[in-house]
Amino acid sequence: MTQSKNNYCLILAGGVGSRLWPASREACPKQYKDLAGTGYTLIQQTYQRFLRFIAPENIYVSTLETYVPLLLEQLPQLQRHQILAEPVRRGTLAPVTWYTSAIANLCPEASIVITPADQEIYDDLAFEHDVLHAMEIASTNEGVITLGVAPTRPEPGYGYVQMGEPAKRSSDIFRVKAFTEKPDVEFARMFMESGEFLWNTGLFVFGAQYMINNIVKHVPEYRNDFPELINMGATATTDKAPQCYASLPNLSLEYALLEHTEHRYVQRCHFGWADLGTWNGIATDAIHNEQHNTPRPPTEVKVDGHNNVSIHSEALFDDASGNIVRLPSGHLAAISGLDNFVITEEDGVLMICPKNDAAAMRRLQTLAHIDVLEE
Repeated sequence: MTQSKNNYCLILAGGVGSRLWPASREACPKQYKDLAGTGYTLIQQTYQRFLRFIAPENIYVSTLETYVPLLLEQLPQLQRHQILAEPVRRGTLAPVTWYTSAIANLCPEASIVITPADQEIYDDLAFEHDVLHAMEIASTNEGVITLGVAPTRPEPGYGYVQMGEPAKRSSDIFRVKAFTEKPDVEFARMFMESGEFLWNTGLFVFGAQYMINNIVKHVPEYRNDFPELINMGATATTDKAPQCYASLPNLSLEYALLEHTEHRYVQRCHFGWADLGTWNGIATDAIHNEQHNTPRPPTEVKVDGHNNVSIHSEALFDDASGNIVRLPSGHLAAISGLDNFVITEEDGVLMICPKNDAAAMRRLQTLAHIDVLEE
């Protein structure tokens, strides 16, 4: 497929990634870190992935104002107008609305892909083909297309999309029957075995004008401020947030819009995918890849015969299983008699915690009085 000047991309990079504390911190969240020792941070990997098939001038990034210097240090090729600097976090709908308003003025026929900055993708060629296919469909049809991938395990930490009737426009496009966020493990197993559900990757594709019309129609909380957002879009302003931005309600694109829009679709994609959201998720993904010989970019992630995972670290294990270790360079972990724990150190903070106990990790952050923030 050829590169289209009407294709645009917004990378969402404003979160703090608190579930990966202490590696992900308010001062430097996970998207600005090289978690797996690839030589590139997550935001750099995401940018390069889309640069393969979207023009560099059409790739934008949304992040907090405080992270703009960090973003420009890692992606110096970005122009200032390609950065949406949010004064405060307002969920995913606010930056998507701001961005879509501006791009619709620049290019009314734009097809837009929204992507998180903190994912791992396997098979870049399949990824390119799937994203471009969705953008081609969105360019001539009304609707929002969620990119989904077939689950490889009953993962309770992911969102799921249930496929409905096939769409006539493509054999891989289906109407969305239901969205389910983070089911328990038994439901996740049922979803996987049914063959009706895909993992929700958090990648969304739509036509700019269709999205604007749907925000006006389905998000009453935005109606008072929407004229200002549209006015900002009319001048293609992205380097300064609208004055109303801080007063916008904290809404996600999925819950505020996709649950209500009439034309919602899911595309069954063919690339491999992982959400780098939790320590347990990273370990589970690494173990699965090791067991199934999944092709992946070079990393410094090691898995031993007892499912101990070492990330960019040296570790010795004795009578230990299911642990995940990430330590600063030059440090050695020697672990005995420990099962299913996270052992990680960053910037002077060492955390040792059961890897399946997210509540315990949260309590430790509270006790440490460090970066106790919502995602």
